[in-house]
Amino acid sequence: MQRNSRLKTGKPYTLDRIKDERVRIDSRLKEKGFYYFNPEFLIVDADTTIGDYKVNMYLRTKDDVPDKAKKQYRINDGVVFADYNLQNDTGISKVMAQSKKFDGYYIYDPENRFNPKIFSRTLVFKPGDLYNRTAHNLSLNRLVNLGIYKFVKASFVETDTTKHPSLNAFYYLTPAKQKSIQFQVSALTKSNNSTGTEVSVSWKNRNIFKGAELYTVRVFGGFEKQVSAQAPNVNTNRLGIDMNLFFPRVIGPVQFKTNSNFVPQTKLSLGYQLFNRNTQYTLTSLTASAGYVWKEDVKKEHTLNIFALNLVNPANITPAFQDSLTKNIALARSIEKQFIIGSNYNYNFNTYLQPNRKKNNFYFNGNLDLSGNIFGLVSGANVRKGNQKFIFGQPFSQYVRAELDFRHYLRLNKNTTLASRIITGLGYAYGNSYTMPFIKEFFAGGSSDIRAFRARSLGPGSFYAGNIDSLGFLAEQPGDIKLELNTELRAKLFSVIYGAVFLDAGNVWTVREDTLRPGAKFSNKFFSEMAVGTGVGLRVDVSFFVLRLDVAFPLRKPFLPPGDRWVFDQIDFGSKDWRRQNLVFNLAIGYPF
Repeated sequence: MQRNSRLKTGKPYTLDRIKDERVRIDSRLKEKGFYYFNPEFLIVDADTTIGDYKVNMYLRTKDDVPDKAKKQYRINDGVVFADYNLQNDTGISKVMAQSKKFDGYYIYDPENRFNPKIFSRTLVFKPGDLYNRTAHNLSLNRLVNLGIYKFVKASFVETDTTKHPSLNAFYYLTPAKQKSIQFQVSALTKSNNSTGTEVSVSWKNRNIFKGAELYTVRVFGGFEKQVSAQAPNVNTNRLGIDMNLFFPRVIGPVQFKTNSNFVPQTKLSLGYQLFNRNTQYTLTSLTASAGYVWKEDVKKEHTLNIFALNLVNPANITPAFQDSLTKNIALARSIEKQFIIGSNYNYNFNTYLQPNRKKNNFYFNGNLDLSGNIFGLVSGANVRKGNQKFIFGQPFSQYVRAELDFRHYLRLNKNTTLASRIITGLGYAYGNSYTMPFIKEFFAGGSSDIRAFRARSLGPGSFYAGNIDSLGFLAEQPGDIKLELNTELRAKLFSVIYGAVFLDAGNVWTVREDTLRPGAKFSNKFFSEMAVGTGVGLRVDVSFFVLRLDVAFPLRKPFLPPGDRWVFDQIDFGSKDWRRQNLVFNLAIGYPF
């Protein structure tokens, strides 16, 4: 107790310090079962006669402290009003008569809307437990985070038992609407001169099996039209469905418990998407996963998918586009067949999820993705020795992939922040695969990446892919390794308008030699192959929505000959040709990092 005391020798004598000490002691006593104690029962006697501008302080309880404030209370009965509203008759005798007793709790749910197991898994107090404030708040927070209640309240009432001081715990839970539907329309623009829209309809059921399970279905469709003076127009249509089912508990072979405010979840997902480019090809994609989501606290979240599948199939490739595929391996890989089956784990830490005014805030995201490793090991798959293995007639991908994203936010003053980011990533294909699946590769360039270069067109290494081809397509350039560094100074200009100045650097590389892309392989010269760009931006930030416009240009082009890669001397804003070749405009939603 004394180690954490606010009253320490040598500290200034202030009324606020005394008040803080009373609150601190009260909080500690609440953790020990003293439910009826409060800070007002403490008093400090001050002796100022010792001289030398010093004072002795004597902390004690007042003489008129009620007897029950000196007693430690235990939980007697837990009573849950699972479907509470103001019209409920909450008379204790009626409640006890009509309640179901389950795992030590009385559950009052006349309409049988909820499975009583919800409450035994969510509530912390059990009959006989010593009251403590942490368990009190933890139970309320866990009930709120179930997502099925819009109002949650608890009260503790002293019982008339003479055996020992005890409390009955009453939980008043007002359900939210079980079902809801949402319609959304959005517009988009991309750096490849595509503009379009997407329409989606989402349906939610927050208690589909009466156990606080959340089931969501989202049906979406979109259209994009490419308008470019350099090449023919390309129209893109998208149609898909996503389904997710969350269970507020751990299901399956993995069993763990957390003491956080958040109940661990089991998540099942299934999705299908049809992607059609009118002059090029059609892609179908099937995804499925099963895993767990849990939080240590509001800032730390873990996601573990025990099973994850992604099946991509191309179809209806036009003759003209097929001709381009034979000439451009990177373009061909972007629509290749893919069969990914494995596991992945993601850890996220974000101090901004807890509102604060700290000078330093941090964000970290780490991801580990595995595919085909067990199948490859058991089957002895080795594509380089001609021993490629298949599942359902499809070769499966075998790889290990890791990615780290670290960010730091330095608050310089109320309206100015310096944001910095480092991203590193490595993917390694082996066994049953020559290369990483295209959708699991790393890319550089784009509106939230290295903004002075077109989206996903930079690199790898010192390789240069050229300009948009005759079909209006700028081939994306995948890599197995990524290194990126960004820094951005953000300042409020007026009202909801913010300005930014930024500097981006980075590139991607391949692990192995790529004869069709010379200079792509990672080597000890990687630092000389870093691209650098800078620019300025405007943001319209209305807290729940951020519209961002950035204009950027390169300072260093890694595809130029060594010694000529810095291009400071070529900057000429007055030149129309320079602006056309170097200025990149990025219109996006949200901050880049």
